Amino acid sequence: MKKILYIGNKLNKTNSNVSYISILGDLLAKEGITVFYASSYNNKIMRLLHMIYKVVFYSRKVEKVLIDTYSTQNYYYAFIVSQICRLLKLDYIPILHGGNLPSRLTSHPKMSQKIFKNAVYNIAPSTYLKNAFEQHGFKRVIHIPNTLEIKEYNFSIKEFDMPRLLWVRSFSKLYNPQLAIKVFKSLKDKYPNAKLCMVGPDSDGTFGTVKDMVKEENLEVRFTGKLKKKEWIELSKDYNIFLNTTNFDNMPLSVIEAMALGLAVVSTNVGGMPYLIENNHEGYLVKPNDVTQMVNAIITVMNAEETRKVMIKNARDKVEQLDWNHVKKKWFDILK
Repeated sequence: MKKILYIGNKLNKTNSNVSYISILGDLLAKEGITVFYASSYNNKIMRLLHMIYKVVFYSRKVEKVLIDTYSTQNYYYAFIVSQICRLLKLDYIPILHGGNLPSRLTSHPKMSQKIFKNAVYNIAPSTYLKNAFEQHGFKRVIHIPNTLEIKEYNFSIKEFDMPRLLWVRSFSKLYNPQLAIKVFKSLKDKYPNAKLCMVGPDSDGTFGTVKDMVKEENLEVRFTGKLKKKEWIELSKDYNIFLNTTNFDNMPLSVIEAMALGLAVVSTNVGGMPYLIENNHEGYLVKPNDVTQMVNAIITVMNAEETRKVMIKNARDKVEQLDWNHVKKKWFDILK
């Protein structure tokens, strides 16, 4: 039986959504792979120390180490852990999640070389990141998309009587939730009965800013806080358009899930999004932070019934190819 150590933010705190480590780790475990984790500590220093301890402790017990690698502060976790793996002659595999990681390759070239050049493989969930890393000279970059179990997502036909907008992410500057409020306010001029629901925890205090905007504009917005996956999937039945307002992105699982559920997706055209959604084919992509373009895309969704139906079906067809049963062989090949 294979044994791996998975390094990432496996947190249970209220101000963070479930990260990919919990999803992929559980799927690998179901296939009979023994998965050890680090770390669940909320304190960042304790988390890093626990990661280091686990790498040393399991260095003779596991075949490989998976390292979730982001473009924010977690980038430094990946650097430190990867260098300890090198010292211990332990094979490690970064999983490239951060939509802004290409900027790290430019701003931290020496550090990036030490992390990614010495990895057994670098796993890029999007061809966007695969291309970016290859352009910087990294050779061992394998595209394995973010995955889900499609059977958990019942495709349902939505009513488009009025815009019922759903936003699912953590409240963070990176994800620009303020844009959803601006779009909603503008949309109210044409659709006075439009609705907006925002699902997710407060990550960096941005939730307070959003609530202030809602109060100032005298809007009614439903805030649910953090929900479990089954809870927001059930909630999604009452909505018809999914908004993705982020300024940086890779291959967000929330958008993939929305496509699976039959929601029409309107997203900013950033990072890996055009690699996930072909504009006018599986959803609509607009300029980042452009209220007018996003409102116009929503209006198009509402008015173009036949186009909308085809687009939503195309989106479902695409994410069916991301089902774990299609993706798992790629993981087995690199973990063998």
